[in-house]
Parts: sequence; C-alpha cells; structure tokens
Amino acid sequence: MRVLLAVAVATAAGVHEARAQCPPSTNFCPPPAPQSPGAPSDSNKFNPWWIVGGVVVGGLIAVLVGRQVFGDPGPTNPPTPPTLPPGGGMPPTTQLSIDPPPSPPRQAGGGTGGGGTGSTIAQLRRGFDLPPAGAPILDNECVLDIPANVSIATLDAIAARHQMTRLETVDIRLTGRRLHRWRLDGGGSVADMIRAVSRSEPSVAGMQAQFLFTLAQTPAAQINGDQYAPEKLNLSEAHRLATGNRVLIAVIDSEVDASHPDLAGAVTAKFDATDKERPHAHGTGMAGAIAGRRTVLGTAPQVGLLTVNAFTTSAREAEGTTFSILKGLDWAATQGARIVNMSFAGPADPRLQDALAKANKKGIVLIAAAGNAGPNSPPLFPAADPNVIAVTATDIDDGLFRGANRGRHIAVAAPGVEVLVPAPNGAYQFTTGTSVAAAEVSGIAALLIERNPALKPADIRRILTSTAKDLGPKGNDSSFGSGLVNALRAVTAAGGRGQPGL
Repeated sequence: MRVLLAVAVATAAGVHEARAQCPPSTNFCPPPAPQSPGAPSDSNKFNPWWIVGGVVVGGLIAVLVGRQVFGDPGPTNPPTPPTLPPGGGMPPTTQLSIDPPPSPPRQAGGGTGGGGTGSTIAQLRRGFDLPPAGAPILDNECVLDIPANVSIATLDAIAARHQMTRLETVDIRLTGRRLHRWRLDGGGSVADMIRAVSRSEPSVAGMQAQFLFTLAQTPAAQINGDQYAPEKLNLSEAHRLATGNRVLIAVIDSEVDASHPDLAGAVTAKFDATDKERPHAHGTGMAGAIAGRRTVLGTAPQVGLLTVNAFTTSAREAEGTTFSILKGLDWAATQGARIVNMSFAGPADPRLQDALAKANKKGIVLIAAAGNAGPNSPPLFPAADPNVIAVTATDIDDGLFRGANRGRHIAVAAPGVEVLVPAPNGAYQFTTGTSVAAAEVSGIAALLIERNPALKPADIRRILTSTAKDLGPKGNDSSFGSGLVNALRAVTAAGGRGQPGL
C-alpha cells in the first residue's frame, strides 16, 4: 500500500510539473526541441515518458501487491471482491482462522448427551432423559415409560430388537404412567440405549436410567444413653397439645422391625417395593425417631406408620432405585398417607420429580434428609425438590453437623448427631446424619396435622420455618435454613381444629 501511494504521489508530481511548463493559454505541451549533442540537459524541462513509465511501474506493483494480499485466484474461479470495513479503507491482511465445529445439539432433559460414547449425538425426544455424568445408576437397567395400550407382542418385539429383558411393570397411580423395568443384555451403556430407543421406537413415550439412592445416615460411636433431642425440640410441652394421633406417616426406607418394643402397635401397614429383606438398622431407627413410645421418645408417639421396604441391603450399602421408591410412594398415597418421610439422598430423577409434584398437589407433606455429602456437594434429591421440605442436622450444642449438605433449599434443622433410636431385635443404637433429623421433623408435622387437619403442605412449611429458632447468620441461610425446629411453638401456631395455621 505504501508503494502504491508513493507511485501515485510521484506521478501526480510529474504531471503537475509538466503542466507548469506549458503556456497558460493552452492545455497541450509540444514536444521539446532537439538538443545538440553534448549540450547540457535542462532538468526543468518535462519529459512525457516519465508519466508513461510511472504508470507502468505502478500497475506492475499493484498487481504484485494484490496477489500477495488476496492470493492468486487462478484463471477459472475469480474471487469475490473483499468487503470493505465500515468507513472505507482496505480489508485487514491477517490470516483467516477456521471456525470451530458447532456444539452438539442439546438433549431434551439430558444436556448435550453426557454419559454416551457415540461420536454422533441425535436429538432426544421429550421424555427421554440421559443420566448426568457421574450419577449413581444401575449400569444394566433402564426405566421405560410405555402407554398401557401397547400390546405385549409389541413390548417383546422392542425388547428383542434392543437385546433387553422385561423384568417388571407397575402402574403409578400418582402420575398415571405405566413404567417398565428392563435389563440390558447386549452390553453398551444406558445412555446409548436411551438414545437408540428414542430414535427408533415411537411406541415408547419416555426412558431414563435406574437411579440409585442411599440412606443418609453415618455410624456413630456410643457415648451415652441420654436423649437430648426431646429437650431441644420442646417435645414434652408440645405433646400436651398433640401426639400425632390418627395421622399416617409413610416411611420409605429399609425394612423396619415392627416387633421392636418401642414400635409396638405403631406400624399399621407395610409394603415391600423390593425383595424381602431382614429388618435393617436404618429403617428401624427412622421409624423409632418418629414413633418411639417406650424407652425412646419419638416426636409423634401416637402416629400410624406405613412402612415401605424400598432399599435392598445386598449391596455394599443399602440402596434404593427409581423403581422401588416410585412404587413405595405410589402405594403410600393410595393408603392415605398425610406425610412421607424420605431419609435418603441421590441424583435428580425425572420420574420421581413428577411423582413428588403429584403427591404435593394431593396434599401430602413431603420431608427429606438434606444429605451427608458435605458442604461442597451439589444439592441432593429428593430434598432439593421444590415440593419437599429439606432438613439438615445439628448437634447437642446447636452446631451444624459437619457432614451435612448446604444450599438455599434447606428449610429447617433438627437434632441429628449421636441420637438414640431403636435397632432391630429389640436393641438400640446411636445414629448421626440428616436422616434422623428429617424423621424427627416428619413426626412434628404430624403433630401440626392432628392439631389442624386442614393444613396443606405449604402451611406446614410456613409454620415450621416461621417458628424455628434462628441459628447461624441472622435469617434464613444455606446451612441451617430457618433454624432449629421448635415443636411447641409450631403446634401452638397451627391453631385448633378448623382454624387456619399461622
């Protein structure tokens, strides 16, 4: 560009000089008179060949510079003239970069397809949900959502095409869905199977992984046999007003030892959502924290318990699946449960979220343990579901249990460190974790419902949070929620029969 500019300036100067030597009365300059040999040259006289040479040289330079900047287009495919930037001027001479490939399409309910191994990710249909990366799942099972009018022959054909075996089918009355539990026999990942079925089987309405949930309890060494939870919760005074009489609480957990002396007469019905199991420490402990009525004082000693065995103990630790928890929740709703205690934690589960929303709409109070994964854990479910009251745990000094999850979804706290509860075979145990704290709050919710049966789930949440003892930073916070539950204040605020709550 600088060379071109210099040539243009030189040419213009030459023309100007030439015109300056012409008579003012004419625009034409005659050729100069010939000079005799040896005569001195006149530098002030204009030579017209200067102009011709300047134009030729300038043109050659322009061609060379143009090829350097824009490249040689070749004889057959001339390039499109470059677009000038706003305001004129020449385009930049920096090298062009190749655009990166476009991002993979987002999946319906499954992000960009995490968990799969294929290089091409197809768009998933609505209702097909890929498991989040790292989520605990059974790696050889899927949950399929298939309408009830699909024939057995069609189901068998689908299973054969994808090398799966049909294991179990259940109608979830809460959501109106017919869900199927199928096993993958041909290898491959759960995520890849979800993609394949979404792409090729229009008869299937939805599909997801079989998620795993764990009980939110931490073993604790025995230190003393004193119960501090009743005093912390103001239970003695609250029980003068209500004891949970005629209120049904469903406990979705491991198998409960209904023959324990502290649970005598407490279990009104039971349901096995998984294989028959022996009584387990966790389920028995949670039932006792709610309904203990002899050595251990539960928060609602006169409630009726609907116990759901949804956790198998055959694995390294007790585990419940999407399918078993859904079956238990659905059964509890049909039995008239007013409260459901869920002292377990796991990943976000689309089918479970749907069922929880329907249960809340039916007026069932849903209470869950915040989880014991620590302050750096992401929110765990079902506690983080907006339809659920999330409970964290405190110790005898009202300090936060250090293993508790944190988050703005935490509603309230209750004692959960070294709490005395029943154990199978007539024994007792100390338990630590957000599990037992959630069970205590479930019992207190039963006191409120006995006091005022017209209360709805939103009323229960509002009363529990507004009457709690503030702990930690002033106001609601991500560690303690609204604070430590106060049973007496909550029951008083619930009002009498037929009266609105606080």
